[in-house]
Amino acid sequence: MDDKKVSTEYDDEQMRAFTLGVLNDLQALEQMLKADLFEEDVRRIGAEQEMFLVDSAMRPAPIACEIIEEARDGRLTTEIGLFNLEANLTPLNFNGDCLSLMEKELHEIVGVVRDAAATLDAGVVLAGILPTIQQSDLTHDNMTPNPRYDEIDRVVTKLHGKDRFIQIKGLDELQLTLQDTFIEFCNTSFQIHLQVGAKDFVRYYNWAQAISAPVLASAVNSPLLLNHRLWHETRIALFQHAIDTRSHVHKERNQTPRVNFGDRWVNDSIIEVLREDAIRFRILLTQAVEENSLETLMSGKIPKLAAWRLHNGTIWRWNRPCYGILGDRPSLRIEARYLPAGPSIIDEMANAAFFLGLMTELPEEFGDITKYMSFDDAKNNFFNVARYGLNGQIRGLDGKSRRVGRLILEELLPRAKRGLTRAKIDEADIERLLGIIKARVQSETTGARWMIDSLAAMDKRAKPNVRMRTLTAAIKTNQESGDPIHEWPLADIPSNSEWIDNYKTVEQFMAVDLFTVRPEDILDLAASLMHWRHVRHVPVEDDEGRLIGIVSHRDLIELLATGKAAASVSVQVRDIMKTDLVTIEPDTSTLEALELMRERNIGCLPVVKDERLVGLVTAYDFLTVSSKLLEEKLIGILPDRARAA
Repeated sequence: MDDKKVSTEYDDEQMRAFTLGVLNDLQALEQMLKADLFEEDVRRIGAEQEMFLVDSAMRPAPIACEIIEEARDGRLTTEIGLFNLEANLTPLNFNGDCLSLMEKELHEIVGVVRDAAATLDAGVVLAGILPTIQQSDLTHDNMTPNPRYDEIDRVVTKLHGKDRFIQIKGLDELQLTLQDTFIEFCNTSFQIHLQVGAKDFVRYYNWAQAISAPVLASAVNSPLLLNHRLWHETRIALFQHAIDTRSHVHKERNQTPRVNFGDRWVNDSIIEVLREDAIRFRILLTQAVEENSLETLMSGKIPKLAAWRLHNGTIWRWNRPCYGILGDRPSLRIEARYLPAGPSIIDEMANAAFFLGLMTELPEEFGDITKYMSFDDAKNNFFNVARYGLNGQIRGLDGKSRRVGRLILEELLPRAKRGLTRAKIDEADIERLLGIIKARVQSETTGARWMIDSLAAMDKRAKPNVRMRTLTAAIKTNQESGDPIHEWPLADIPSNSEWIDNYKTVEQFMAVDLFTVRPEDILDLAASLMHWRHVRHVPVEDDEGRLIGIVSHRDLIELLATGKAAASVSVQVRDIMKTDLVTIEPDTSTLEALELMRERNIGCLPVVKDERLVGLVTAYDFLTVSSKLLEEKLIGILPDRARAA
């Protein structure tokens, strides 16, 4: 799709013309189906590899445009975030050594990006969600300068009508209020494409929906978002929130979101899905309609269906129906969008083999999935494993619930093997790739599980930014080794890492798990908090999280010294709190914050964003930084003595 032709400013007439173009395209597609014009006798596979770009500190590096310029590889394209890239792989006939060829190309293209990134002191990480992403990364400055992305952000925000509230519960609970779509920057995937014949498309599409749960369960790799441990595949919840155009009224009516699993099995034709999408979802993007698809079809040529394809690209079904033309033959394919990037290329290929094997075998063995499973069960299975991974319970074809890992090992892996054998895939690739799925499930070591276990094993005294950087660095190192996730050692904080990169901004080391008081609270509560938590400063905030004051240990001493505490038992926090506060923002540099604290002779700095308290930096935090620096200097001066000590 030519993004340069996407219209960012259009009037009602242009919108009507584009809408008519979408409807004409759907009518042409329906006529093509009736006339049996689609390629039926060939199966092809393809893939899209999304990836993160990181700097030397493992933080997002917004250098996608520079990478593309340096690499000069036509397979690379930008994503919405400047620290994301996408690679489009070559379509392959689904037989023989196609999986090995796809794996080889993946290594090649990721290697191209790594080499280009190295010239900018940066690297590549394959992850569903990058652990080191912070809210300060989710800004318009980090959006790729492309009319398509700007327009989607503008229209989505306009349609929603007001701030969007996000709440995702897992081991932790994340609550955010969004005013834009930038949280989509956090999301990268490995998307598998499978071309199937038009005559069998409905049967295969329904099976693609049914197998999404077990395939995802073995592949989950996104348990972390903004330092919170959430779903095993948090991308599923995150993406829906990021591109949600529904107003409050639409949500109350339970209207389907643009990112969705669907609501029912397809009965007769894929046209059912496409018509529903055309009338249910507002058009977000338009472009000049350069082709009357019906006239093109009547002239004996194959239409591009450009208007519908643009609209279809703004509706994010987890299994998306797609249209393409290869040579002079049109084709239909299923795009499985729910698989995360990573943990490694070999893991991604194992996920692809599992998906493709099941998609080849199950429709042939069982026929119509609707005879064996309700759609509600398929949908519930999907979201259950997104939350819990291999620990999830799903309902199988027999209507019985069981742990998904057991189902994979006992029933689905043997069928996936038969499917790949049916497709005449090289036996060595079948054994190698499905063997990885088996080992992963037996050890219960998904990417998500590895991250959660690694964090649990780390020193709890380490700041969150240090732990997340350590995790990301370990992901990067293990990916470059080429080992599958079930062979990775847990990430461990090195004793002499490039620690200084962890303290460039206050966001990287500020305390965020804060105990606060309200102005009407009795002073005894603040004093008890200081004593129990061993802190010298307590923020005072209102019920909406706005910072309105600070109570310090020094304030309590002064109160006692003046005798005011003994004179009354009703001293409230508001009676002694300081309101003339010096605050900083999360992206304030550490040196700037240190200088400010020294100039003002203060012991703490509240960190505020949009008038709300998000963290606290104290003199003790700077003592940690300075002591680390002193240690590094001493080791450099007296290496033998320091090591001996």
